[in-house]
Amino acid sequence: MANSKPVSSSQVIMTQLVLPSHTNALGSVFGGTIMSWIDIAAAIAAQRHSNKDVVTASIDRLDFVAPVYKGWVVNLKASVNYTSRTSMEIGVRVDAEDPKTGETFHTASAYSTFVALGANGKPIEVPGLILETETDRRRFEEAKKRREIRLMNKTK
Repeated sequence: MANSKPVSSSQVIMTQLVLPSHTNALGSVFGGTIMSWIDIAAAIAAQRHSNKDVVTASIDRLDFVAPVYKGWVVNLKASVNYTSRTSMEIGVRVDAEDPKTGETFHTASAYSTFVALGANGKPIEVPGLILETETDRRRFEEAKKRREIRLMNKTK
């Protein structure tokens, strides 16, 4: 594996304001908009970690826990959980904030797999992870199990 990097060096905090163009007829944000923001936050974390172009290989199950409304703030936190030879699992947590009450709550979470690409457009080796905290270690072990399940399902 290429030189290892700490999880903290590629973490992303991305904030979005929910505008009218992001909402459906009920005044809540389109799920696809949240999915797009998740993909962008995860891509930035993967790119920071690998210092390469990256592409989304997969997004694991995504559950929307609660609606987010026009005028609210969405905070996305993305972190590299696991690295393999050429791929990385990125976890993204989405929290919403009602600016009128200050209340924040969990809205969605997703795990994405990204592959780093070399100049020739082919997968290229990515740096390993330096696990600095208990949270880093827990996420790494959980991601390792998810990867095994993904690989098992891929061969079916």
